[in-house]
Parts: sequence; structure tokens; C-alpha cells
Amino acid sequence: MPLSEREQKLLEQLEQQLNAEDPHFATSMSEAGTSRLSTTRLVAGVVTAVVGLGALLWGVSQQFIWLGILGFVIMAAGVYVATSRPRRSRGGPAGAAATSKKNSPFMANLEQRWEERRNH
Repeated sequence: MPLSEREQKLLEQLEQQLNAEDPHFATSMSEAGTSRLSTTRLVAGVVTAVVGLGALLWGVSQQFIWLGILGFVIMAAGVYVATSRPRRSRGGPAGAAATSKKNSPFMANLEQRWEERRNH
């Protein structure tokens, strides 16, 4: 069952208000489902973490405390790289204005949730 015109207008007003009050949050919500972990970053992070773990274990076994600490830092950096998302360049307000209301990911997400609730 599609939304009535009144409900659609209400949702459009809510979206405009959200974009006006907190554009950073609105952008992060619209991109939440689309941004994925980069395979390259994941592989590089895992390899770095394994090298750091190896340095940590070797430093501890040889009783080189400084090498163990360095290995831990390298391992932590590898985990950070593997789990962090790549930064996106900000298009500014011009990029946000170019998106039409019909193709808005925010509205599409709300409509999808509405349909899921109605079907259950």
C-alpha cells in the first residue's frame, strides 16, 4: 500500500528539516548502507596485523621488550586499517542539491521500512 500524498509531503518535510538542521547526520544516514569496507584496506590491515603479531611474539620470546611493544603497535595499526572505512571526498552543498527527491536514498530507505512494516 503506497503512502498517501499527505504522508509523502510529511516525509519530504522531515527530510528537508533533517538536511537543514544536521546535514552531516543526514549524509551519514543516507550513505550508511552503501559504504562498504575496501578489500584492499582489509587485506593490507590483516597483513600488517599478522606482521605485528609476529613481531610481538618474537620480541617476547627473545625478551626484547621494545620489539614486543613495537609489534603490538603495528598489530593495532593493522586492525585499525582493516576495520576503518575509506574517507569520501565531500561534494559540499552542490552535490547534495543535485540529488532529486525521487532518487533520495533517505526516502527510499523510509519507503522500504514502511513496506516491511506493512507486510508483517
